[in-house]
Amino acid sequence: MVRFCLVLCYFVSFGASAQNEVIYHVFERSFYDANGDGQGDLRGLRLKLDYLQDLGVTAVLLTPLYSSAFYHNYFADDFFKIDPSYGSMADFRDLVRDIHRRKMKIYLDMETQYVTDSNAWWTQHKDFLVYDDSARTRPSPIIFGATELKGYDGKVRKVAMVDLYNPGVLAFNQRLFGYFIAAGVDGFRLDHMMDDLDWKGRLTDLFTRFWAPLLASLRRIDPHIIFIAEQANWGSYGFEYFSKGTVDRVFAFRLAGAIQSFNKAALTAAADSTLALLPPGKEQVVFIENHDMDRFATRVGRDPGKERVGAALNLLLGGIPSIYYGQELGMFGSGGFNKFGVTDANDIPRREAFEWYASDTGRGMALWYKGSGAWWDSTNLKPFDGVSLEEEERDTASLWHYYVRLLALRRQYPALATGQYVAVSNPNPYVFTFFRVSRADAALVMVNLSPLEQRFPLRPGRRIFGPVDVLPPYGVEVSILKDKYQ
Repeated sequence: MVRFCLVLCYFVSFGASAQNEVIYHVFERSFYDANGDGQGDLRGLRLKLDYLQDLGVTAVLLTPLYSSAFYHNYFADDFFKIDPSYGSMADFRDLVRDIHRRKMKIYLDMETQYVTDSNAWWTQHKDFLVYDDSARTRPSPIIFGATELKGYDGKVRKVAMVDLYNPGVLAFNQRLFGYFIAAGVDGFRLDHMMDDLDWKGRLTDLFTRFWAPLLASLRRIDPHIIFIAEQANWGSYGFEYFSKGTVDRVFAFRLAGAIQSFNKAALTAAADSTLALLPPGKEQVVFIENHDMDRFATRVGRDPGKERVGAALNLLLGGIPSIYYGQELGMFGSGGFNKFGVTDANDIPRREAFEWYASDTGRGMALWYKGSGAWWDSTNLKPFDGVSLEEEERDTASLWHYYVRLLALRRQYPALATGQYVAVSNPNPYVFTFFRVSRADAALVMVNLSPLEQRFPLRPGRRIFGPVDVLPPYGVEVSILKDKYQ
C-alpha cells in the first residue's frame, strides 16, 4: 500500500483537464442506409443517433462528404458539393442540428491537398496545382509517385498535388472551411497533414506558410473550433503539430501501437511520452482502430481477452478516446497494399457494413460493395457468428456490453473522464497500472496484459470494475479513491 500512497502524494499539479468527450469515428457509406439504395447516408446516421448516445459517445467524426469519384470521398471533384449518395447540404444541416440538440459534437474530415482531373481546378485554376514542367502540362505526382488512382468500380482518375503556397488556395480553403463552420461543425480532422507535403521537398515549411495562417483565420470566425491533425508520420508523437501547426489535437499513433503490443515496457513508455508531456490545452486522441488500419479484433487474432484489454486502454488511459464504428462489436477486417491489385478496394475490408443484424441482412444494411469483386467474395460479414448488434445486445457477456459498461464508468467518475494520467510502477512484469486523477477523485486502473492469471494483492480504494482477488487472464480492474485532493 505504501507504493500507491507515495505515488498519489507525489502528484501535485493538475493543469488543464481534458474535455469529457468520446468520439465515434464513422465511415458513413457503411453505417446505415435510410433510403434503401445500399449506401450509408446522412439520414441514416441521424436515425442512429439514439444508438450512439445510448452507447455513451459524445461526438461524431465523419469521413469526407464532398463529391468524389472514389467511394471513400478523398480526392475531391467538388469540395462544396455533398456526395449525392449521402444526401444534400440540407440533410447535413439537419444532422448537425440533431447532434447539437443532443449536446453532442460533430467533426468533419477534410483533405484539400489533392484533386482529381474532374475538379474544375484542373482546367480553370491550373495555377492551383503543382507541375513538373514550366509549361504546366505535367501535374506533379502525389505520394508514392502516383499520377492516377483506380477505384474499386474500375474508374480511373488522374490526381495532382495542390499548390499550398498559392494565396488563392489559402483563400479557397478559408471559404471552404468557413462554409462548414457556418453549417455548425464543431471541428475538423485534417487528413495527411504535413510540413513537407509527401516528403518531396517541393512544398516545405507548410506549418508556418499554410496551416497556421489558415487555422488562425478560422479561429477568428469561431474561437471554439477544434482542429485534429492526422500526422502523416504515424511513428511521431506529433508535438510539432502543436507548436508549429497550431492544432488542438493529434492522434496517438505510437500509443495505439503500444496497446496492440501487450508489452508493459512499450506501453509504459508510450503512455508516459504521449500523455504526460502534452503542452497545456492540447490533447491526444487515443484510439485502437481507424479507417486506414486493420480491425483490432483481426490484429489480436480475435482473442476476446485482448479485445477487452484494448477496449479498456482505449477508453480509460486518458486523452480523447475515439471508437471506430463497429469496433464495439469486434468487427473483423484487414486490408493491405495491393491485396486486390492497384485499386482503392484494398481498404474495403476495413470499412465494411456495420453489422446491425445477426443475419447481416435487413433494413439499413449498407452493403454498397455487394457483389463488386474479390473483396466481397472474401467478406468478413458472416451470418450468426456472434458479431452483430442484434446478437451482442442479447448477450450480457458480449464485447458490446463491455464497451457500454466502460463508457458508463467514464460518465460516473470524473477521474476516468477528465483526470490526468499518472504512471504507477509495480514489480509484476505483466500488470500495467496507472492512475487517472481529477480534483474530484482518483481511479487506479490495473490491467493484466498476459493470458495467465496474475496475483496482485495491493488494492487501495473501492473496487468498481473487475475481479476481487486476482487478475484473470487479460483482466481489468478499476478502483476509485475518493476525496484524495480536496
